Amino acid sequence: MWFEILVSLIIGVLTFWCYRYYYYYSYLKVIPSPRAWPIIGSGLEFKNPEDSVETMLVLMNKFKTDSLRIHIGFRAIVMSRDYKFIEFLLSSQTIMNKGLGYKFFTPWLGQGLLVSTGEHWRTHRKMITPTFHFQILEQFIDVFHSNGTILIDKLRKHLGESSFDVFPYITLCALDIICETAMGISINAQLEEHSEYATCVSNMGRIIQTRGFNPFLHYDSIYKHSNLYREEQKCLQVLHGRTDSVIQMRRENILLEGSKKEKPAETDELGRKKKVPFLDMLLQASIDGRPLTNTEIRDEVSTFMFGGHDTTAAGISFALHSLANNPRVQDKAYQELKEIFGDDKERPCTYNDLQCMKYLELVIKETLRLYPSAPFYTRTAVEDFTYDGITYPKNMTIGILAYGIHRDPRYFPNPLEFRPERFSPENYDGRKPFSFIPFSAGPRNCVGQKFASMEMLSTLSRILRNFELLPATPKHTLKVAADTILRSANGMKIALVERKSK
Repeated sequence: MWFEILVSLIIGVLTFWCYRYYYYYSYLKVIPSPRAWPIIGSGLEFKNPEDSVETMLVLMNKFKTDSLRIHIGFRAIVMSRDYKFIEFLLSSQTIMNKGLGYKFFTPWLGQGLLVSTGEHWRTHRKMITPTFHFQILEQFIDVFHSNGTILIDKLRKHLGESSFDVFPYITLCALDIICETAMGISINAQLEEHSEYATCVSNMGRIIQTRGFNPFLHYDSIYKHSNLYREEQKCLQVLHGRTDSVIQMRRENILLEGSKKEKPAETDELGRKKKVPFLDMLLQASIDGRPLTNTEIRDEVSTFMFGGHDTTAAGISFALHSLANNPRVQDKAYQELKEIFGDDKERPCTYNDLQCMKYLELVIKETLRLYPSAPFYTRTAVEDFTYDGITYPKNMTIGILAYGIHRDPRYFPNPLEFRPERFSPENYDGRKPFSFIPFSAGPRNCVGQKFASMEMLSTLSRILRNFELLPATPKHTLKVAADTILRSANGMKIALVERKSK
């Protein structure tokens, strides 16, 4: 009896898979696809999720296509590096919902700006956008500097070494910065040898990525019986617990100040303009006259924490590795900083200083071209739509392969060469804006991109003023890997030499 039930179950699952496969095939048969096996789909091509973006490029080149159909479990995804299709998708006012994979972020980010849809997204986006005005962001430059000072001290311990991995130091610095700017608290991740909060942030990224590439874990009924789910719950208890306690504390402080009928001081005891963290702005914001709930605030703070931590840390680290291995570029960036700061390695940056770092800004753009923090992102069709003669069915997931179009020689000649000058005004006229999309584009572009750029400029300039960056010995070749962000699976190793003041 049990054998008959098992056979019936297997036949039923295989029948349903065939139905789903041919459903998508009937719409998308003109789009090339690697061989799809029952249940696992194209999974054999993606045995190692870390190699997913490189695998997609290899397959696209193999089939001589800019769009690729991939089957994962009972679903199909079309990944594309086609410029016109990307422009169509990112400019659309209707194809705005995030892809299936983003649902794996919801236990952590809830209905924050990254994953929310419809009217909830529109109202929250409208409310949050003003908080990233440059006059508000300017107040955080002191936070960049103070945490950068700790970073410099940590890096100095590696002077004289022929090789060390810089990424762990950058990621802890970025976490300290985002906690202070988002929640107004210092978690001292750089100073504590083992930060539980930092560990949980890192583990959540790994859990989300692992679940995304395992079709069996897409289903909550299976996932909730896995060790991965239990690990996720422990991490969320730490992350949400910390955020909830800070929200409650700050809400009580605001009520206390209101009961005293005193206007909060706009400057600190030293006369400096008082920093207002992102959380405090949310606590004082409203939608249609009502204040945000604690859950809404937590979702947005968590989203800001995720979006502004690993992504920025990866960008800074890839830039350091690229500068270390391109001495001409590094020297040009350093000479620009000497014109701004002279030989003063300690003077804090000002907002005007950051605006003068024109060449370093080109370095950041070239870094994000080669190593976009989000190597691909996805959209879901809320209804059938037709593009270039192909009808994409409702609920279809479409992926935008930023990593692919950034390395396309049609838009960036000699794409593997690190050449910041390609983004100078005389070389990059902006006529193909959707060929460079590290922060996405269109209605759902990254609201925090200006914040990220300022943090990267401040941190990189501080490091370059203090150290000359050298290639690791022996030579270190990056093993680019797609996690929830793009990173290097074998670290980002460089060497340092102290710069001497003259």
